[in-house]
Amino acid sequence: MKTFIYILLISLAMVSCNTTDRAIQNTNETLNLSEQDTVRIANDAIEYEIIIIEPGFNTWLASTARPEGYYSQDFLESRNRQYVTEWNSRVLQPHRFNPNLYEMQIDYQYGVDYGYEVNYKLYNYFIYFQLTHNQRLAGYVPRI
Repeated sequence: MKTFIYILLISLAMVSCNTTDRAIQNTNETLNLSEQDTVRIANDAIEYEIIIIEPGFNTWLASTARPEGYYSQDFLESRNRQYVTEWNSRVLQPHRFNPNLYEMQIDYQYGVDYGYEVNYKLYNYFIYFQLTHNQRLAGYVPRI
């Protein structure tokens, strides 16, 4: 069975769970999402997938984010570890942080090599999220 990392952000929910492709189709149909609001990254070798559904993110990624290759994979992994740790901490503190922004934890395992593309898009989602929702996940202003 594949493990999936979802970032479904119409309601800004982040989910990581075991599921099937059929469940993904049903989720997309239920939410009635357009393909232009969806960014999909898959790595069949390690059976991980990220689906980011956030109006405006795909356009921001193509127009504003640094191009692929700008950052090293080590840099992206380091920042993603920081962002995921803080994100998961905020999920566990709904009385301190908006539970509509931080709904579910992200299952980002530090020993797993997700590859460049997964780390690149996850990192850029965190930057987009911080800029769009005026949040600071790592204690400093996110850079583009």
